[in-house]
Amino acid sequence: MFQFILKRLAYGFLVLLGVAIAVFLLFQVLPGDPVAMMAGQRTDVSTRESITRDFGLDKPIGERLVLYLKDLSPLAWYENTEENRQKYGYTELVKAGNGALVLKSPYLRRSFQTNKRVDEIILDNLEGTIWLATAAMLFATGFGIFFGTVAALRQNTFWDHTLVSLSVVGISVPSFVMAILISLVFGYYLSDYTGLNLTGSLWVNDPVKGRYLELKNLILPAFTLGLRPLAIITQLTRSAMLEVLSQDYIRTARAKGLRFYQVVLKHALKNALNPVITAVSGWLASLMAGAFFIEYIFSWKGLGSVTISSVLNLDFPVVMGTTLVVALIFILVSILVDILYAALDPRIRLG
Repeated sequence: MFQFILKRLAYGFLVLLGVAIAVFLLFQVLPGDPVAMMAGQRTDVSTRESITRDFGLDKPIGERLVLYLKDLSPLAWYENTEENRQKYGYTELVKAGNGALVLKSPYLRRSFQTNKRVDEIILDNLEGTIWLATAAMLFATGFGIFFGTVAALRQNTFWDHTLVSLSVVGISVPSFVMAILISLVFGYYLSDYTGLNLTGSLWVNDPVKGRYLELKNLILPAFTLGLRPLAIITQLTRSAMLEVLSQDYIRTARAKGLRFYQVVLKHALKNALNPVITAVSGWLASLMAGAFFIEYIFSWKGLGSVTISSVLNLDFPVVMGTTLVVALIFILVSILVDILYAALDPRIRLG
Protein backbone atom coordinates (compact mmCIF):
# COMPACT_ATOMS: atom_id res chain seq x y z
CA MET A 1 0.00 0.00 0.00
CA PHE A 2 2.85 2.40 0.86
CA GLN A 3 4.50 1.77 -2.51
CA PHE A 4 1.16 2.35 -4.23
CA ILE A 5 0.80 5.75 -2.53
CA LEU A 6 4.38 6.74 -3.39
CA LYS A 7 3.81 5.80 -7.01
CA ARG A 8 0.63 7.89 -7.22
CA LEU A 9 2.40 10.85 -5.58
CA ALA A 10 5.25 10.55 -8.08
CA TYR A 11 2.80 10.52 -10.99
CA GLY A 12 1.04 13.54 -9.52
CA PHE A 13 4.32 15.44 -9.23
CA LEU A 14 5.19 14.71 -12.87
CA VAL A 15 1.75 15.86 -14.01
CA LEU A 16 2.03 19.08 -12.00
CA LEU A 17 5.51 19.70 -13.40
CA GLY A 18 4.18 19.23 -16.92
CA VAL A 19 1.29 21.61 -16.24
CA ALA A 20 3.67 24.25 -14.85
CA ILE A 21 5.92 24.05 -17.93
CA ALA A 22 2.95 24.12 -20.33
CA VAL A 23 1.38 27.10 -18.57
CA PHE A 24 4.66 29.03 -18.58
CA LEU A 25 5.33 28.41 -22.27
CA LEU A 26 1.74 29.22 -23.21
CA PHE A 27 1.81 32.64 -21.59
CA GLN A 28 5.14 33.52 -23.16
CA VAL A 29 3.56 33.71 -26.62
CA LEU A 30 0.54 35.82 -25.62
CA PRO A 31 0.43 39.52 -26.53
CA GLY A 32 1.05 42.33 -24.12
CA ASP A 33 3.97 44.19 -22.56
CA PRO A 34 4.24 43.12 -18.89
CA VAL A 35 6.56 46.01 -18.06
CA ALA A 36 4.06 48.55 -19.39
CA MET A 37 1.21 46.84 -17.51
CA MET A 38 3.10 46.98 -14.21
CA ALA A 39 4.69 50.41 -14.51
CA GLY A 40 2.32 52.27 -16.82
CA GLN A 41 2.95 53.70 -20.26
CA ARG A 42 4.59 56.94 -19.09
CA THR A 43 7.10 55.51 -16.60
CA ASP A 44 10.74 56.53 -16.93
CA VAL A 45 13.32 54.22 -18.47
CA SER A 46 15.11 53.40 -15.20
CA THR A 47 11.89 52.08 -13.62
CA ARG A 48 11.13 49.91 -16.65
CA GLU A 49 14.67 48.51 -16.58
CA SER A 50 14.35 47.75 -12.87
CA ILE A 51 11.08 45.85 -13.40
CA THR A 52 12.57 43.97 -16.35
CA ARG A 53 15.56 42.92 -14.25
CA ASP A 54 13.52 41.93 -11.18
CA PHE A 55 11.18 39.69 -13.19
CA GLY A 56 13.95 38.27 -15.37
CA LEU A 57 12.27 39.53 -18.54
CA ASP A 58 15.67 40.37 -20.05
CA LYS A 59 16.78 36.72 -19.98
CA PRO A 60 16.29 33.97 -22.62
CA ILE A 61 13.09 31.93 -22.36
CA GLY A 62 14.95 28.81 -21.21
CA GLU A 63 16.56 30.64 -18.32
CA ARG A 64 13.23 32.26 -17.41
CA LEU A 65 11.63 28.81 -17.29
CA VAL A 66 14.31 27.54 -14.91
CA LEU A 67 13.82 30.59 -12.68
CA TYR A 68 10.05 30.08 -12.72
CA LEU A 69 10.32 26.42 -11.69
CA LYS A 70 12.85 27.43 -9.04
CA ASP A 71 10.37 29.93 -7.61
CA LEU A 72 7.68 27.23 -7.51
CA SER A 73 9.90 24.66 -5.81
CA PRO A 74 9.67 24.43 -1.99
CA LEU A 75 13.39 23.57 -1.94
CA ALA A 76 15.81 25.80 -3.83
CA TRP A 77 19.30 27.30 -3.76
CA TYR A 78 19.51 31.08 -3.46
CA GLU A 79 22.16 33.65 -2.77
CA ASN A 80 21.94 34.64 0.86
CA THR A 81 20.93 38.30 0.44
CA GLU A 82 18.51 40.56 2.28
CA GLU A 83 16.56 41.09 -0.96
CA ASN A 84 16.03 37.34 -1.44
CA ARG A 85 15.02 36.89 2.20
CA GLN A 86 12.36 39.58 1.92
CA LYS A 87 11.19 38.37 -1.50
CA TYR A 88 10.85 34.65 -0.76
CA GLY A 89 10.53 34.54 3.05
CA TYR A 90 12.51 31.32 3.25
CA THR A 91 14.09 29.28 6.04
CA GLU A 92 17.75 28.42 5.57
CA LEU A 93 18.57 24.72 5.80
CA VAL A 94 22.18 24.45 4.63
CA LYS A 95 24.64 27.33 4.15
CA ALA A 96 27.60 27.22 1.81
CA GLY A 97 29.58 30.35 0.92
CA ASN A 98 27.27 33.11 -0.28
CA GLY A 99 24.38 30.75 -0.92
CA ALA A 100 22.03 28.51 1.03
CA LEU A 101 19.62 25.64 0.48
CA VAL A 102 16.30 27.04 1.64
CA LEU A 103 12.79 25.84 2.47
CA LYS A 104 10.02 28.17 1.32
CA SER A 105 6.46 28.34 0.11
CA PRO A 106 6.03 28.41 -3.70
CA TYR A 107 6.53 31.92 -5.04
CA LEU A 108 3.94 32.67 -7.75
CA ARG A 109 5.33 36.11 -8.62
CA ARG A 110 3.37 39.37 -8.31
CA SER A 111 0.33 40.76 -10.09
CA PHE A 112 1.06 43.06 -13.02
CA GLN A 113 -1.91 45.23 -12.07
CA THR A 114 -1.65 45.58 -8.28
CA ASN A 115 1.93 44.38 -7.58
CA LYS A 116 0.39 42.17 -4.88
CA ARG A 117 1.73 38.66 -4.36
CA VAL A 118 -0.26 36.13 -6.37
CA ASP A 119 -0.43 33.64 -3.50
CA GLU A 120 -2.08 36.32 -1.34
CA ILE A 121 -4.62 37.02 -4.09
CA ILE A 122 -5.40 33.30 -4.38
CA LEU A 123 -5.80 32.85 -0.61
CA ASP A 124 -8.13 35.87 -0.45
CA ASN A 125 -10.43 34.33 -3.09
CA LEU A 126 -10.07 30.58 -2.50
CA GLU A 127 -12.59 30.40 0.35
CA GLY A 128 -15.47 31.58 -1.83
CA THR A 129 -14.76 29.00 -4.53
CA ILE A 130 -14.50 26.17 -1.98
CA TRP A 131 -17.84 27.15 -0.43
CA LEU A 132 -19.48 27.38 -3.83
CA ALA A 133 -18.14 24.07 -5.15
CA THR A 134 -18.93 22.20 -1.91
CA ALA A 135 -22.49 23.55 -1.72
CA ALA A 136 -23.11 22.72 -5.38
CA MET A 137 -21.77 19.19 -4.91
CA LEU A 138 -23.87 18.54 -1.80
CA PHE A 139 -26.97 19.79 -3.60
CA ALA A 140 -26.23 17.70 -6.71
CA THR A 141 -25.41 14.53 -4.76
CA GLY A 142 -28.38 14.61 -2.41
CA PHE A 143 -31.05 15.43 -4.98
CA GLY A 144 -29.37 13.39 -7.73
CA ILE A 145 -29.46 10.18 -5.68
CA PHE A 146 -33.07 10.88 -4.65
CA PHE A 147 -34.29 11.65 -8.18
CA GLY A 148 -32.38 8.70 -9.65
CA THR A 149 -33.87 6.33 -7.11
CA VAL A 150 -37.39 7.63 -7.73
CA ALA A 151 -36.94 7.27 -11.51
CA ALA A 152 -35.71 3.69 -11.13
CA LEU A 153 -38.51 2.68 -8.78
CA ARG A 154 -41.09 4.30 -11.10
CA GLN A 155 -39.60 3.04 -14.35
CA ASN A 156 -41.54 3.89 -17.53
CA THR A 157 -43.97 6.13 -15.65
CA PHE A 158 -44.60 9.87 -15.86
CA TRP A 159 -42.05 10.59 -13.10
CA ASP A 160 -39.39 8.50 -14.80
CA HIS A 161 -39.84 10.18 -18.19
CA THR A 162 -39.96 13.65 -16.62
CA LEU A 163 -36.83 13.23 -14.53
CA VAL A 164 -34.87 11.70 -17.40
CA SER A 165 -35.95 14.48 -19.77
CA LEU A 166 -34.98 17.18 -17.25
CA SER A 167 -31.61 15.54 -16.69
CA VAL A 168 -30.93 15.56 -20.45
CA VAL A 169 -31.73 19.29 -20.50
CA GLY A 170 -29.43 19.84 -17.53
CA ILE A 171 -26.55 18.14 -19.31
CA SER A 172 -27.16 19.84 -22.65
CA VAL A 173 -27.57 23.51 -21.67
CA PRO A 174 -24.22 25.30 -21.08
CA SER A 175 -23.65 26.44 -17.50
CA PHE A 176 -23.10 30.09 -18.38
CA VAL A 177 -26.42 30.20 -20.30
CA MET A 178 -28.22 28.62 -17.36
CA ALA A 179 -26.52 31.08 -15.01
CA ILE A 180 -27.78 34.08 -16.97
CA LEU A 181 -31.35 32.73 -17.11
CA ILE A 182 -31.47 31.78 -13.43
CA SER A 183 -29.95 35.07 -12.26
CA LEU A 184 -32.46 37.07 -14.32
CA VAL A 185 -35.53 35.04 -13.34
CA PHE A 186 -34.91 34.43 -9.62
CA GLY A 187 -32.53 37.27 -8.82
CA TYR A 188 -34.20 40.07 -10.79
CA TYR A 189 -37.78 39.46 -11.97
CA LEU A 190 -38.83 37.36 -8.96
CA SER A 191 -36.50 38.91 -6.40
CA ASP A 192 -39.43 40.39 -4.45
CA TYR A 193 -40.77 36.87 -3.90
CA THR A 194 -37.51 34.91 -3.55
CA GLY A 195 -35.61 37.51 -1.53
CA LEU A 196 -32.49 36.63 -3.53
CA ASN A 197 -30.03 39.05 -5.10
CA LEU A 198 -28.93 39.18 -8.70
CA THR A 199 -25.29 39.29 -7.59
CA GLY A 200 -23.44 38.99 -4.30
CA SER A 201 -20.63 37.31 -2.41
CA LEU A 202 -20.33 35.14 0.67
CA TRP A 203 -19.05 38.00 2.81
CA VAL A 204 -20.65 41.45 2.68
CA ASN A 205 -18.96 44.63 3.88
CA ASP A 206 -21.51 47.02 5.30
CA PRO A 207 -20.55 50.46 6.68
CA VAL A 208 -23.00 49.99 9.57
CA LYS A 209 -23.02 46.24 10.27
CA GLY A 210 -19.42 45.65 9.29
CA ARG A 211 -18.35 42.42 7.62
CA TYR A 212 -20.93 39.64 7.91
CA LEU A 213 -21.78 36.28 6.31
CA GLU A 214 -24.62 36.32 3.75
CA LEU A 215 -25.48 32.71 2.97
CA LYS A 216 -28.48 33.54 0.79
CA ASN A 217 -26.09 34.84 -1.87
CA LEU A 218 -24.80 31.27 -2.13
CA ILE A 219 -28.15 29.80 -3.21
CA LEU A 220 -28.39 30.84 -6.87
CA PRO A 221 -24.74 30.25 -7.91
CA ALA A 222 -24.59 26.91 -6.06
CA PHE A 223 -27.90 25.81 -7.61
CA THR A 224 -26.69 26.81 -11.09
CA LEU A 225 -23.29 25.16 -10.69
CA GLY A 226 -24.85 21.96 -9.36
CA LEU A 227 -27.36 21.44 -12.20
CA ARG A 228 -25.00 19.58 -14.54
CA PRO A 229 -23.64 17.13 -11.93
CA LEU A 230 -27.20 16.75 -10.61
CA ALA A 231 -28.35 15.59 -14.05
CA ILE A 232 -25.45 13.15 -14.43
CA ILE A 233 -25.82 11.71 -10.91
CA THR A 234 -29.56 11.27 -11.49
CA GLN A 235 -28.96 9.20 -14.62
CA LEU A 236 -26.12 7.21 -13.02
CA THR A 237 -28.22 6.40 -9.97
CA ARG A 238 -31.20 5.38 -12.11
CA SER A 239 -29.11 3.05 -14.30
CA ALA A 240 -27.32 1.50 -11.32
CA MET A 241 -30.55 1.02 -9.38
CA LEU A 242 -32.28 -0.67 -12.33
CA GLU A 243 -29.37 -3.07 -12.65
CA VAL A 244 -29.28 -3.86 -8.93
CA LEU A 245 -33.06 -4.26 -8.62
CA SER A 246 -32.94 -7.01 -11.25
CA GLN A 247 -30.46 -9.11 -9.25
CA ASP A 248 -31.45 -12.39 -7.62
CA TYR A 249 -30.55 -11.32 -4.07
CA ILE A 250 -33.08 -8.46 -4.27
CA ARG A 251 -35.85 -10.89 -5.17
CA THR A 252 -34.66 -13.21 -2.38
CA ALA A 253 -34.81 -10.34 0.13
CA ARG A 254 -38.38 -9.52 -0.93
CA ALA A 255 -39.34 -13.19 -0.74
CA LYS A 256 -38.07 -13.33 2.87
CA GLY A 257 -40.64 -10.72 3.80
CA LEU A 258 -38.43 -7.65 4.17
CA ARG A 259 -40.23 -4.37 3.81
CA PHE A 260 -39.92 -2.50 0.55
CA TYR A 261 -37.97 0.47 1.97
CA GLN A 262 -35.55 -1.92 3.73
CA VAL A 263 -34.78 -3.67 0.45
CA VAL A 264 -34.30 -0.38 -1.36
CA LEU A 265 -32.18 1.40 1.25
CA LYS A 266 -30.16 -1.43 2.80
CA HIS A 267 -29.64 -3.64 -0.24
CA ALA A 268 -30.31 -1.97 -3.57
CA LEU A 269 -29.20 1.64 -3.00
CA LYS A 270 -26.11 0.67 -1.00
CA ASN A 271 -24.79 -1.47 -3.86
CA ALA A 272 -25.82 1.02 -6.55
CA LEU A 273 -23.79 3.92 -5.18
CA ASN A 274 -20.34 2.81 -6.41
CA PRO A 275 -20.57 4.59 -9.80
CA VAL A 276 -22.12 7.58 -8.07
CA ILE A 277 -19.18 7.86 -5.67
CA THR A 278 -16.83 7.78 -8.66
CA ALA A 279 -18.76 10.60 -10.34
CA VAL A 280 -18.90 12.69 -7.16
CA SER A 281 -15.15 12.42 -6.54
CA GLY A 282 -14.41 13.54 -10.10
CA TRP A 283 -17.00 16.31 -10.18
CA LEU A 284 -15.81 17.93 -6.96
CA ALA A 285 -12.53 18.91 -8.59
CA SER A 286 -14.26 19.78 -11.86
CA LEU A 287 -16.61 22.18 -10.10
CA MET A 288 -13.62 24.16 -8.80
CA ALA A 289 -12.72 24.92 -12.41
CA GLY A 290 -16.29 25.04 -13.72
CA ALA A 291 -17.19 27.77 -11.24
CA PHE A 292 -15.26 30.40 -13.21
CA PHE A 293 -18.07 31.73 -15.42
CA ILE A 294 -20.67 31.17 -12.69
CA GLU A 295 -18.68 33.37 -10.30
CA TYR A 296 -18.21 36.03 -12.94
CA ILE A 297 -21.93 36.20 -13.83
CA PHE A 298 -23.07 36.30 -10.18
CA SER A 299 -20.19 38.60 -9.13
CA TRP A 300 -19.15 35.96 -6.61
CA LYS A 301 -15.76 36.57 -5.02
CA GLY A 302 -13.68 33.52 -5.83
CA LEU A 303 -10.90 32.13 -8.00
CA GLY A 304 -13.13 32.20 -11.07
CA SER A 305 -13.99 35.88 -10.98
CA VAL A 306 -10.44 36.96 -10.22
CA THR A 307 -9.09 34.72 -13.00
CA ILE A 308 -11.45 36.10 -15.65
CA SER A 309 -10.69 39.66 -14.55
CA SER A 310 -6.98 38.88 -14.82
CA VAL A 311 -7.44 37.43 -18.31
CA LEU A 312 -9.25 40.58 -19.44
CA ASN A 313 -6.47 42.74 -17.95
CA LEU A 314 -3.68 40.49 -19.31
CA ASP A 315 -2.45 39.95 -15.74
CA PHE A 316 -0.53 36.79 -16.60
CA PRO A 317 1.02 35.92 -13.19
CA VAL A 318 -2.44 35.75 -11.56
CA VAL A 319 -3.84 33.61 -14.38
CA MET A 320 -0.83 31.29 -14.23
CA GLY A 321 -1.11 31.01 -10.45
CA THR A 322 -4.83 30.19 -10.43
CA THR A 323 -4.33 27.68 -13.25
CA LEU A 324 -1.67 25.87 -11.24
CA VAL A 325 -3.87 25.86 -8.12
CA VAL A 326 -6.79 24.32 -10.03
CA ALA A 327 -4.44 21.73 -11.56
CA LEU A 328 -3.08 20.93 -8.08
CA ILE A 329 -6.63 20.42 -6.78
CA PHE A 330 -7.40 18.03 -9.66
CA ILE A 331 -4.23 16.05 -8.97
CA LEU A 332 -4.76 15.84 -5.19
CA VAL A 333 -8.38 14.73 -5.56
CA SER A 334 -7.37 12.14 -8.15
CA ILE A 335 -4.64 10.77 -5.88
CA LEU A 336 -7.01 10.69 -2.90
CA VAL A 337 -9.64 8.80 -4.91
CA ASP A 338 -7.04 6.28 -6.12
CA ILE A 339 -5.86 5.70 -2.54
CA LEU A 340 -9.43 5.24 -1.28
CA TYR A 341 -10.22 2.78 -4.05
CA ALA A 342 -7.03 0.86 -3.32
CA ALA A 343 -7.89 0.73 0.38
CA LEU A 344 -11.39 -0.57 -0.36
CA ASP A 345 -10.44 -2.97 -3.16
CA PRO A 346 -7.00 -4.66 -2.96
CA ARG A 347 -7.32 -5.78 -6.60
CA ILE A 348 -6.72 -2.16 -7.72
CA ARG A 349 -3.34 -1.72 -6.07
CA LEU A 350 -2.28 -5.25 -7.01
CA GLY A 351 -3.13 -4.42 -10.62
